[in-house]
Amino acid sequence: MNPSSIPALEAPEALPFDLMQVPGLGHLFRWRHARPLLQAPLLIVSVVMILHGLFGPTLAPKNLATTLSWLHFRGVLVLVLLAAGNFFCLACPFMLVRQAARRFFTPRFDWPRALRNKWLSLALFILILFLYELFDLWSSPWWTAWLILAYFLTVLVVDGFFKHASFCKFVCPIGQFNFVASTLSPLEVKVRDQAVCTSCHTLDCIRGRREPVSDLVTIRGCELALFQPRKVGNMDCTFCLDCVHACPHDNVGILSRMPGEELLTDPLRSGLGYFSRRKDLAALAIVFTFGALLNAFGMVSPVYAVESWLGKILHVSHEAPVLGIIFAFFLILEPVLLLGLAAWLTRVWAGSRRALLPLMVRYTYGLVPMGFGMWLAHYGFHFLTGLYTFIPVTQSALASLGWPVLGEPRWTLTGLPANIVLMIEIGLLLLGFAGSLTVTYGLAEEDSPRQPMRVFIPWATIGLILFVASMWLLFQPMEMRATLMSG
Repeated sequence: MNPSSIPALEAPEALPFDLMQVPGLGHLFRWRHARPLLQAPLLIVSVVMILHGLFGPTLAPKNLATTLSWLHFRGVLVLVLLAAGNFFCLACPFMLVRQAARRFFTPRFDWPRALRNKWLSLALFILILFLYELFDLWSSPWWTAWLILAYFLTVLVVDGFFKHASFCKFVCPIGQFNFVASTLSPLEVKVRDQAVCTSCHTLDCIRGRREPVSDLVTIRGCELALFQPRKVGNMDCTFCLDCVHACPHDNVGILSRMPGEELLTDPLRSGLGYFSRRKDLAALAIVFTFGALLNAFGMVSPVYAVESWLGKILHVSHEAPVLGIIFAFFLILEPVLLLGLAAWLTRVWAGSRRALLPLMVRYTYGLVPMGFGMWLAHYGFHFLTGLYTFIPVTQSALASLGWPVLGEPRWTLTGLPANIVLMIEIGLLLLGFAGSLTVTYGLAEEDSPRQPMRVFIPWATIGLILFVASMWLLFQPMEMRATLMSG
């Protein structure tokens, strides 16, 4: 027999990595009490931060509220999002308090239909960025403690009155940040085998597991209205694993995937609809991306020259109106001009038949990787240069209580050298820029397979502008906020 006539056997498709199959981790995540176990330590830390912020030292570098919030939490958050996924929302301490409160108060209302979008949470996201600069939150343990307290109180009020996970889906600014960033994470809560879901008639992952006779829910399904068989990507997913616990077929895992792949396609998504039709999601992506540069601009020296110049023009001495103009420029005027010009060029040069606004919405998601690269570089800078600062602050806090069990505070402990951190920052920015080019080209190739470059170039140019601006920011003298190296 001629060997060439024998049909070649197709190699079996490689199965994605499943974190649930890792010994130890799989058992932990399948355990119904895994989430409270992860939330409890963060709740304890949160309470300590609040108490230390209200009653501890007023100097930010010596207070746990400011040191842990503005150096360590933000740095760990973005690095975990990059390396794994939205595991902070899984371990969110606010939800542990909410669950405890729901033992005594049952929410009775549905979230208002007019607010079932991202506009409210987007406004709160911008508000926090604004207040962070206006009140110098990184330098105020007292204000930082009250911000954490306000978060707990808002969770209790919102989810005390409204059913499901209304706070997470429609209100929480941190959650929205995590949702957008997690589109670039390598892991996703996802069904293993669609055929198993096709043959399932109980739909426990969304409805919850129920008693056969009383129809009482014993294990709840997804509170964020993400039906697993039709769920696409990480947007709106808190990694709560309720679907894992509810699925009677053990068909939901934490699977590996290509980071950013959900930004390349536009299918009908459970709980979200079409990305290309969600102006609120596009606006969230814009604030996420341009807000990364705005937040970094607030910590470099040229911002003071800009504020002084604007103050003289406006004849005002208060910072609020000046900051308002800077925010309007970064988050409204600049994005509208850049995205509008790119959309117009796409219509003229590439002959696209889409209207300007749908084009802007469609390609905004291609900028998300660049924005995430800047958040990583910025928060990574503070985290890595202040990596060990929690040690002397903890030593000092215990000593002030009369428990000097960790010895005298070693205030010389800081973090990695700035020159090493700079190299890491540049690498993260390059990673973000490459991601934006990849997503943008994928979108252009899908929209215009015959001449994708004509669509790609205008949007890639915006990515290049953001990359150059980000690099310029990195090489500016930066404030070492919430550390003893502060300027």
